[in-house]
Amino acid sequence: MRRDVVVVGGGIAGLVAARDLAATGRDVLLLEGSPQVGGKLRSAEVAGVVVDVGAEAMLARRPEGVALAAELGAELVHPTSATSGVWSRGALRALPRSLMGVPLDLDQLAASGVLSAEGLARASTETSTPVDGDVSVGDLVGARLGDEVVDRLVEPLLGGVYAGHARQLSAAAAVPQLLAMARRGSLLEQAAGVPVSAGPVFASLPGGMGRLPGLLASTGGFEVRTSATVRALRRTTSGWALTVGPTTRPETVEAAAVVLATPAAPAARLLGDVAPAAAADLAAVETASVAVVTLALRAQDVPDALFERSGFLVPPVEQRTIKASTFSFAKWDWVRALDPDLVVLRTSLGRHREETTLQAGDEGLVRVSLADLTAMAGVTARPVDTHVQRWGGALPQYAVGHLDRVARVRAEVEALPGLAVCGAAFDGVGVPAVIGSARRAVASVTRAE
Repeated sequence: MRRDVVVVGGGIAGLVAARDLAATGRDVLLLEGSPQVGGKLRSAEVAGVVVDVGAEAMLARRPEGVALAAELGAELVHPTSATSGVWSRGALRALPRSLMGVPLDLDQLAASGVLSAEGLARASTETSTPVDGDVSVGDLVGARLGDEVVDRLVEPLLGGVYAGHARQLSAAAAVPQLLAMARRGSLLEQAAGVPVSAGPVFASLPGGMGRLPGLLASTGGFEVRTSATVRALRRTTSGWALTVGPTTRPETVEAAAVVLATPAAPAARLLGDVAPAAAADLAAVETASVAVVTLALRAQDVPDALFERSGFLVPPVEQRTIKASTFSFAKWDWVRALDPDLVVLRTSLGRHREETTLQAGDEGLVRVSLADLTAMAGVTARPVDTHVQRWGGALPQYAVGHLDRVARVRAEVEALPGLAVCGAAFDGVGVPAVIGSARRAVASVTRAE
């Protein structure tokens, strides 16, 4: 079998790459090793309603996701006016406005009570420290504003996005605007000048982000094969050959071009023979495993105060098991409309190198989620239904120097005509960033022709 392009990986990066390549008239085959496409976007039925059990929103302030929805003719919805919180110092408090933890309003920060008096005093007197090269987000903010800002604001925010630790994640890769600000001068002075945006920060689709993969696959004009594991990649005189399927019945698929849209580890395995240095760099990218626990409760059993919050974050310093909870019923009108007598919320668990939390069975994860929700949000009712979604190795960790690593990988891969890589390991973990990564890969393979 020979195709114009084979895309390996059926997450959002692979689906977007396949769609864009098919739109140019190319014959495109997408190969996905698991039984379904979508990557970290997935829906499941809980108590008779279908909700997201993976990523449940995308940034609306980046253009890629909003533009893709428009291309697909998909309606977008935005969160309600319910506010976010953070569990800090024994209470559920309002989450102050910040740029990944750097406060935008010191008065609001003080009123929130998130920091102690000592922590607030330290944050208010920024220490001017030079920034040379890349540095971890935690080290950058801690040196400027103190460790308490890192522990109680930066850590929970980064934990929600990357499931990582602030003192290990690269500022250049994870929060480049923060690094640029630090190089220009005072973080607090620049943060104070950041205007309050009138537009929505996040967006989703009615029915959830889990609908997006199906829309891409059904309208993209390319062939999809699931449960089709790619085991090897090699160069040929006319392009590329991929070994697909079980070892007992391997199949060879040839293509003029190949886009690898897989996580770092499987990409490293496939690149081992054709781009060994890039493979070694990708193999060194660590990941975090996480779990999403969805709980459905009767609306009458939920405290009234929760209907005004979209959820809350939990700093690791609080030593709780869950790292966040999203009150989906209060955050999204479409969720509440599914069944007004039902309340759906979710917790997330798991951080980088803390996989022991996830070794409990599904019932154990539900149990600890309920215990934390009782202690922090007053939820005492028993759920009418639950769902546990585990995401093993889901989130790549951008260690200090990650951008240099990505540059080295791309330099070696792009030197091989008709080969490109994309996905969350390269350009960001959010949906818009992954879409942008896919389109960069498409541009690379089409430019090489």
